[in-house]
Amino acid sequence: MNFGKPSIRNSRYTVAMVLELLASGINNAEIMEDYAFLEEEDIKACLIFASNLMNVNSIHKLVA
Repeated sequence: MNFGKPSIRNSRYTVAMVLELLASGINNAEIMEDYAFLEEEDIKACLIFASNLMNVNSIHKLVA
């Protein structure tokens, strides 16, 4: 369960998990070896997501 966190292609793998793996020094090949579902484009998408998030000027809470 992702508890509303952004996930990769609707899987149980979150963007945060991939970013944490990269930050810990694990390279793309090692990540894809350990998590066979993930592809190179998934890892790139996580980095683009993080980059875009850093450029957000404000965040508003959505009320459903």
